[in-house]
Amino acid sequence: MARPFRFGVNLLALESAPAWREKCRRAEQLGYDVLLVPDHLGMPAPFAALVAAAEATERPRLGTFVLNLGFWNPALLAREVATCDALTGGRLELGLGAGYVKAEHDSAGLPFGSPRERVDHLEHTVRELARLLTDPEQQPRPAQTPRPPLLLGGNGDRLLRVAARHAEIAAFTGAVQAPEGAPAPLWLISPEALDERVAAFRRFAAEADADTGARPEPPELNYLIQRVDTTGDRRAKARELQPYAPDVTEEQLLEHPALLLGDPKDMADQLRAHRERFGFSYFTVLEHNMETFAPVIEELRGS
Repeated sequence: MARPFRFGVNLLALESAPAWREKCRRAEQLGYDVLLVPDHLGMPAPFAALVAAAEATERPRLGTFVLNLGFWNPALLAREVATCDALTGGRLELGLGAGYVKAEHDSAGLPFGSPRERVDHLEHTVRELARLLTDPEQQPRPAQTPRPPLLLGGNGDRLLRVAARHAEIAAFTGAVQAPEGAPAPLWLISPEALDERVAAFRRFAAEADADTGARPEPPELNYLIQRVDTTGDRRAKARELQPYAPDVTEEQLLEHPALLLGDPKDMADQLRAHRERFGFSYFTVLEHNMETFAPVIEELRGS
């Protein structure tokens, strides 16, 4: 049986406290299941923003999507996580990533390690958070036990192995680091390459279960949709994304979960197909797509 859909919105801008609260209430009214905040310089500080979101809403879960672990020390992060989970009444979902924007580290005066070093730090942080958040002597205490659900996002084998062993939710970037000077820091991979990444994750999860015992349910799979466009010309919109996917054909872009095109019924059918093909049931959209995507939530509610 297919896993039920969940929908999140990644909130990127903070204009004022009243505007933030109203935006969060609007997302709740539109049916979003999770309100998310990323971790980039120039955007809201994640934990404070999520506490404010909790005070303005009642139903949605709240998450980081995703924390840039190059900015964080594990002990200090454990304190933030426990405090945020307690203040939001146990609604926190903790999303972590290894980081990929060197310019942000440079601006903050922080080292930007090699890919191996960044994943090493992520794995160390995951283990330390598990230790600290489950230690009965640790204060403050999170509201959820043994800890808030963990989402890990990435694409490479090492990160997917860590996610398979430790995370309740695996978020697939479906992208690789772009060369310097490219129009975006990440380039989309093809749907076929994404198939292979999901298959690799499933192998790693089976290995983890063999080592530690089967978990109550398999990890939930997440994907971030980059574009949501109501259009009658899907091919023209797909061509707009080609600078961000130079190794992907137009036909492949039309099958790609990063691109959602058509009317709400078309989009709902595309998401059903992505769930069937890749196993993605938890989809995230960016803030500027929040209203456009809302009718798709209505089409898929309860399915």
